[in-house]
Amino acid sequence: MVYPLLWMVSASFKDDVEIFQSSSLIPQEPTFKNYIYGWRGVSGYTFGKFLFNSFLICFVGIVANIFSCSMAAFAFAKLNFRFKNIFFAIMMTTLMLPIHVRLIPQYIIFNKMGWVDTFFPLTIPRFFAVDGFFVFLLVQFMRNIPNEIVDAARIDGASALQIYAKIVMPLSKPALVTVAIFTFIWTWNDFLSQMIYLSSPSKFTVSLALRMFVDATGESSWGALFSMSCVSLLPLFIMFIVFQRFLVEGIMMGSLKG
Repeated sequence: MVYPLLWMVSASFKDDVEIFQSSSLIPQEPTFKNYIYGWRGVSGYTFGKFLFNSFLICFVGIVANIFSCSMAAFAFAKLNFRFKNIFFAIMMTTLMLPIHVRLIPQYIIFNKMGWVDTFFPLTIPRFFAVDGFFVFLLVQFMRNIPNEIVDAARIDGASALQIYAKIVMPLSKPALVTVAIFTFIWTWNDFLSQMIYLSSPSKFTVSLALRMFVDATGESSWGALFSMSCVSLLPLFIMFIVFQRFLVEGIMMGSLKG
């Protein structure tokens, strides 16, 4: 598991010839030119532009998922309404639908709305709790919150929205952090959806920008590709290390009930 990562880091300090001629992890003549060349980017845009686009989509996606998925989970976990179990079962069935089944009809809809080549298809749908996995994770976590607390708040005159905002949300912090981490990782690494909906280089994300180092000009800039791959991995490592405790706690408490 670790060797490919070490090899990529090592290759980022080698020239293109040495990358494929030497299997050693120690570069013979270390060079930083790959990072300089890679940061210059492609199509007139620096790699910083692509990083900004990825961070923007991830940020909006995290906010949208935390807001919409937590509200849907709160309804399923703590509220009583007609056909709740049926709606929950329908939501669970969406987890079994592969993205390839939804891809064409979604593209037709977004194309008619004029959203193709914008960030809207990658961000706006998440405000409607479309990620069933996160809803399920939060439902499992919120069910562990004692109903006595919720009932006491109702007796004191708190509305459902106040219970959600002032009681359930603060107690669900580990699960919400888990949702944020997974949203960031999956959005950052997403290639297919971004390739389908984005066509202008000015809107490209990190995933699409890395591909351009290989086939944009007909020549493969392997050194720049590996160096910018290392740069693109840094946010993932930093986020996981910083929020590792919440990630483990959220998964464990969301998977246990009692």
